[in-house]
Amino acid sequence: MTIDPAIQAAMALRMVDDTPQAVALGLRLISSSPGDAAMAVPYRADLVGDPSTGILAGGVITTLLDHVCGLAVLTAVGRDHATATLDLRIDYMRAAAPHREVIGRARCYKITRSIAFVRAVAFEDDEADPVATAQGAFALSSAGGAP
Repeated sequence: MTIDPAIQAAMALRMVDDTPQAVALGLRLISSSPGDAAMAVPYRADLVGDPSTGILAGGVITTLLDHVCGLAVLTAVGRDHATATLDLRIDYMRAAAPHREVIGRARCYKITRSIAFVRAVAFEDDEADPVATAQGAFALSSAGGAP
């Protein structure tokens, strides 16, 4: 399926600008293309899990990965579908570096009639040195129906 680039860009911006949780965390769109997406979460003191370390809370990384996976699915299937997270497995490799933005990058690698499958990574500078990796399954439905 080919998605009009203007529609795909609008979906990507809506994911970070109109989703309350994304707005609250300050998620920022880095890039998106059909089946691929990248977002970042900024370092902010109110997002730190333990003030003595300055490390972002794990839930912030989880939210980043869930959102970037969802965007990868949406850019793969188009706006005529709704999605919902069915399963999201996250493996934490290490703590995020203190006082650093974390980037999440996702790729939708398989789409069936009702489920899309995604892999993602969270990192600061180098995807080869991940903070966490994720693999997820997202339900698909027509936009008018519940996923």
